[in-house]
Amino acid sequence: MSELSQARRLVTEIPGPRSRELAARKAGALPAGMATTMPVFAARAGGGVLEDVDGNVFVDFGAGIAVTTVGTSSPDVVAAVAEQLAAFTHTCAMVTPYEGYVAVCEQLNRLTPGDHEKRSLLVNSGAEAVENAVKIARSHTGRQAIVVFEHAFHGRTQLAMTMTAKVKPYKHSFGPFAPEVYRLPFSYPFRCPTGSPGEDCGPPCAAYAIDKMTREIGPGNIAAVVVEPIMGEGGVIVPAAGFLPELAAFCAENGILFVADEVQTGIARTGAWFASEHEGIVPDLVTTAKGIAGGLPLAGVTGRAEILDGVHAGGLGGTFGGNPLACAAALATLEQIERDGLIERATAIGDILLPQLRALQASYGVIGDVRGRGAMVGMELVRGPEDHTPAPELAGRLLKACHEQGLLLLKTGTYDNVVRILPPLVIGDDLLDDGLSVIEKALAQL
Repeated sequence: MSELSQARRLVTEIPGPRSRELAARKAGALPAGMATTMPVFAARAGGGVLEDVDGNVFVDFGAGIAVTTVGTSSPDVVAAVAEQLAAFTHTCAMVTPYEGYVAVCEQLNRLTPGDHEKRSLLVNSGAEAVENAVKIARSHTGRQAIVVFEHAFHGRTQLAMTMTAKVKPYKHSFGPFAPEVYRLPFSYPFRCPTGSPGEDCGPPCAAYAIDKMTREIGPGNIAAVVVEPIMGEGGVIVPAAGFLPELAAFCAENGILFVADEVQTGIARTGAWFASEHEGIVPDLVTTAKGIAGGLPLAGVTGRAEILDGVHAGGLGGTFGGNPLACAAALATLEQIERDGLIERATAIGDILLPQLRALQASYGVIGDVRGRGAMVGMELVRGPEDHTPAPELAGRLLKACHEQGLLLLKTGTYDNVVRILPPLVIGDDLLDDGLSVIEKALAQL
């Protein structure tokens, strides 16, 4: 556990003078297109809190966007990285391999869904993992078409950006985009595209998507269906039961690879190693990143051995992919998750957050929906109990009010109206309750 006191503390206005000074320097050094959520600069972080350069301590409900699963300065991760740092920082796994790379791949092969023989490839980011999954799928099937879904986020590189749904801020003015990417409706129980709200949303949405693939793309042209088991940037959208299994079955019947983008949902976030497990899905390929390495940049593609082994020699790789420091951090992270029961902890966090947020929903008509699994929770804001028009302005005001009271909170969603909670899995119950109290007070004031 971090030496930082695990308690919210405000000693200046938000942002404080030192953060304002650094913001002025940032404006002169970084492009304006790189926006930030919080107007403060971090100095230290650990456990469930973050301290800024002015000495304010924030309850962390963001975890670096679901990255610091084991905390921002886990002693195990720090020690593992320090030991590797003293040995060597880089050789390139394609030049002289090292044990850490192999060990991380062995762990991913063990932990991802399914007991079939697997292979793993390590890269630097979620977007890179997604693009490699597409390369592998096209190589294996000899097909070109890629199917993705509304509300999806797959990254900011050219192909991943094409696969991402939302125009602003991710795609606006950055075209032309990659060809042979097709987008279909996703099961969104609160706003079901087929008009079957709630738990009835799954099968009709799957049937609609399958019909579109059959009539408008052609199963024989589709290399892969790429889907987030829970939409992250799209608004923490948990598809209704049946949607994912029916898609997976269609893929299996037609020689299409089912690719689970578990960049945000994977590595214990939802109360399972991977969110695909909640519906018994065994993907052909799984992409991982974010929570795998305690904050160091690492990502991976794991899948059936015959699929990855089929790519020609030299077709996969990269200079920095599977950096030895990141591999050391990943091994320590995965060991801590298992040793400390953090999968169960993720479930317990959801058992705290969801009931309390639903109690707020009963009191505040602007909360249209509360949803999530484990430590991945969203609260969708609308105009009122009878008007489900998205309320992005209200979400923005709520975030600002929470930030000013010492709660690090994130906003997401296709309509910019979903407040999302992604705490580190090592956060204490007292900090969860404190953060929820800040949200409740902010709602009351707004």
